[in-house]
Amino acid sequence: MASGDLRAELECSVCLNIYTDPVMLRCGHNFCWVCIDGVLDTQGGSGGYSCPECREKFPDRPALQRNITLRNIVENFLSVQPHQEESGVFCTYCVDSPVPAVRSCLHCEVSLCDKHLRVHKKSPEHVLCDPALSMESRKCSVHKKILEYYCTEDETCICVSCCMIGGHKGHEMESLDEASEKKKETLRNVLQKLLTKREETEERVQSLQEHRRKVEEEAAGDTERVTALFRDLRRRLEDLEKRVLRDISRRAERISISIRDLEIKKEELSRKLRHIEELCNVTDPLTVLQESDTGDLCDTEDGDNEDRERHEELLHDGGGLDVAGVLHMGLSDIITVVNVYFYIQGAADILLDGNTANNYLQISDDRKTASRSDRYQNYPETPERFQCFQVISSQSFSSGRHYWEVDVGGSDVWRVGMCYPSIGRRGGKSGIGKNNKSWGLERYYNQYKVIHDSKETLFPTNLSSNRVRIDLDYEAGRISFYDLCDPIRHLHTFTTTFTEPLHAGIWVYRGRIKICGGRREM
Repeated sequence: MASGDLRAELECSVCLNIYTDPVMLRCGHNFCWVCIDGVLDTQGGSGGYSCPECREKFPDRPALQRNITLRNIVENFLSVQPHQEESGVFCTYCVDSPVPAVRSCLHCEVSLCDKHLRVHKKSPEHVLCDPALSMESRKCSVHKKILEYYCTEDETCICVSCCMIGGHKGHEMESLDEASEKKKETLRNVLQKLLTKREETEERVQSLQEHRRKVEEEAAGDTERVTALFRDLRRRLEDLEKRVLRDISRRAERISISIRDLEIKKEELSRKLRHIEELCNVTDPLTVLQESDTGDLCDTEDGDNEDRERHEELLHDGGGLDVAGVLHMGLSDIITVVNVYFYIQGAADILLDGNTANNYLQISDDRKTASRSDRYQNYPETPERFQCFQVISSQSFSSGRHYWEVDVGGSDVWRVGMCYPSIGRRGGKSGIGKNNKSWGLERYYNQYKVIHDSKETLFPTNLSSNRVRIDLDYEAGRISFYDLCDPIRHLHTFTTTFTEPLHAGIWVYRGRIKICGGRREM
């Protein structure tokens, strides 16, 4: 492909210049980062986004993906252009038609094409250079002579008169070629460092982009589950509200029914009362004795016990409805539903393994606390025992999501975390975080850091509480550390692919570390 054709392929359709930091849209078209970012900014207020090249529409602002291959092509193209592009300087002698100059002579102050360069004098005073529009810039402003030397003391280009009689007499001099090569070497070193930094930055960008994709995938699943959860919760809450309100209304209705029953009984008693009074006023004994329903009239205990019990019940328990109890039971059922949507493993019951404890660590009877002791404990010698001030848990985790919490307020030099069972037991590299088999959070007096494979990441601020939580998501390959202040503060997450089961680990140089129970908050 000809240079002109290639250049056309490397031009941004927005600014019509060679690509600068090219990025690609999902439709496949490329633009300068600044150009397309500005176009998308102007489209933001119109309610939609589209490609300036093919007009493909995007519902959301499209992500800009750097086109590293295209950028490398642009850099290679530009690196050879100075030798192929015309300089803009024309031959002094070609007066009939402009012919690009290939060299300029500082002595003659002329520019030469290939033809006139071949017949130009080659004597030493004729100094040839790349085509130059201004000859004055290549001559000494004081002596009007050609700049031939470089004063290393004053860091400036000078002529021969400056060396002999000028202000640079006695200074250390270098030829322009020599000084230029030294500066180029310095620039090459800087260039190499910048290239290395750019590659590292690109790797970070790529890793974050990959992580963002994973987070977006997880977020999509979480969004779907949360939407379904809240839809279900709203339905359940509405059902619970209707049930409680219905029960509340039934409380008064129940009392009303009891009142109606009592009113009926009252009317019956009044009827009996009137009939008995009438019989008592009858003077004929035969009429009184022959009355057929006197037995029923004389039964005064009919339903009395039942009426009294119902009356007492209605008076003392408000009709039999415990609103708080009903709500509590209904809401408990709803919390159970939440755990179904987002299963959360409770706090792991961590117990320290005494067979691994260093002989200067004292393990409590409940195996929850590790304390640094000045006395040698004379534990039995076992292959699992650490030489450093460390102990790990007897439990291991090879699947699922778990967490454990520690009270670190009793020590100012400690390290907590998780490790493989294959971690070393001897030497300085056996400590939590000092190898590639463990991940830890460390406090060293007033300095906090996370550490893995001896690589440390310092925290700019201290912990706000004396309690730390370590979360493990084995399948996702994550170990996370949290400061259990209010609100809970995320400190750091290690991400990897686990190849062995994991044990909880404690390293304590002073004081004590205590394993706590706990419950994960929503």
